Amino acid sequence: MKATIRDPRESILLKRILVTGAGGQIGSWLVPALRRTYGDSKVLATDVRHLDREATDAGPFQVLDATDAKAVGQAVMRHRADTVYHLAAILSAIGEKDPRLAWHVNMASLEAVLEVAREQDCAVFTPSSIGAFGPDTPKDPTTQDTLMRPATIYGITKVAGELLCDYYHTRYGVDTRGVRFPGLISYGAPPGGGTTDWAVDIFYKAVRHSQYTCFLRGDSQLDMMYMPDAVRAAMQIMEADPGRLVHRNAFNVTGMQLTPETLAAEIRKHIPDFTIDYDVDPVRQGIADSWPDRIDDSAARAEWDWNAAFGAAAMTKDMLEHLVED
Repeated sequence: MKATIRDPRESILLKRILVTGAGGQIGSWLVPALRRTYGDSKVLATDVRHLDREATDAGPFQVLDATDAKAVGQAVMRHRADTVYHLAAILSAIGEKDPRLAWHVNMASLEAVLEVAREQDCAVFTPSSIGAFGPDTPKDPTTQDTLMRPATIYGITKVAGELLCDYYHTRYGVDTRGVRFPGLISYGAPPGGGTTDWAVDIFYKAVRHSQYTCFLRGDSQLDMMYMPDAVRAAMQIMEADPGRLVHRNAFNVTGMQLTPETLAAEIRKHIPDFTIDYDVDPVRQGIADSWPDRIDDSAARAEWDWNAAFGAAAMTKDMLEHLVED
């Protein structure tokens, strides 16, 4: 069956959404945002494990192994979903500890979702990552279309995933869309084993102890994004006019560039006695060194009007305010 490209003018009241990996760092933010926009009953949250009652009582929830194509298909059919946000994945640092598991989870789950989308006429959002780039990629700026030879199993699955999504769109007409997220900063769900987790943990340690020991060098620059912007990007690309999308999948997006040193300096504007020291993890440092210093997201700006709302100062202020309140 050839899938039908979604009309962006279609009423949001008709949209029904299934989210895999709903309990992760992105999903724990995205699911509530989707429910506020489309209605609680229209968004089925799924995860491979049971989540806390706050997450499951707000709307429909189902335990779901996203690598099980039959189970995914049944869930989509029962919910009558027309859109899948596929977030289930094993991240970079965890993936290096068990590469075979990372390949299985990341690729089998994506293949399952894409096959279900082809059979049941669903649109699919799949997040890629700056991990898709590698040590030979031009680092400053890293353009939308560039050399991609990642050095981690996580990055390899992301490049393969981008290509597979493109294939399902061109071969079968599946409405696949996605963005390449940089490091994501948020309060709420704990970090999930990524190389950029330092940029989240530093805030918790600053509030609780006024001190943080970082596993990267102080001058390691990476692109970052505050989670409210990441959620908005995921929702905005799925509502974009398909006629404007030249790239369709894996758009570069970014919010800011940070190093541990510059973020520590920003935190000191609010917590003057905050200190940072370093105990470098060679594995995660090597991963960070293979990633871009600065991403060019002009394609996303041109094709679907992307624009980040939070820079480093606004993000730091908002993060600290929420953590202090908690």
